[in-house]
Amino acid sequence: MGALKLEDLPYYTYDDYKNWEGNEWELIYGQAYCMSPAPMLKHQAISNNIAWELKNALGDCKKCQAYMPVDWKIAEDTVVQPDNSLICHEPQNEAYIIKAPKIIFEILSKSTAKKDKGLKFKLYEQEGVAYYIIVDPNEQIAKVYELKDGRYIKVCDASDETVSFNIKECDTTMSFDFAKIW
Repeated sequence: MGALKLEDLPYYTYDDYKNWEGNEWELIYGQAYCMSPAPMLKHQAISNNIAWELKNALGDCKKCQAYMPVDWKIAEDTVVQPDNSLICHEPQNEAYIIKAPKIIFEILSKSTAKKDKGLKFKLYEQEGVAYYIIVDPNEQIAKVYELKDGRYIKVCDASDETVSFNIKECDTTMSFDFAKIW
């Protein structure tokens, strides 16, 4: 028996995805990725704190919205759920977003770290997400990347720093205090 080949694996689309039980799945390039078990308490607390800090940092901006996990349908065979995201457009429908968020936070866990640092890093870079932040709850470090000329460039490792994000749609620089997420 030979090695398993990519064409031997099942290929799924959004029509399959939307019928799956629960919210424990992502679909990337037609391949299903299970996100179970549910995030640990520390992970959820950090995600909640990120959402609060994003909301506070946005101030009175009417164009931008902060979200906790929400489906981002990139293509018929790719749907992801970033832990936290910031969008600066009106969603087209109630089920999912279709335009790239301006900022995405992914909080590492044992089951998602490889995907977050590799596959999603490349996917978000390719899709034009302006800022990608990989949050390590154990180390209390957030690696902040900015998209420049189509590639992510590391801005900093933040733990208790305040980092500025240039959000063009708001004609402003948003300050995010990383000390408040831990």
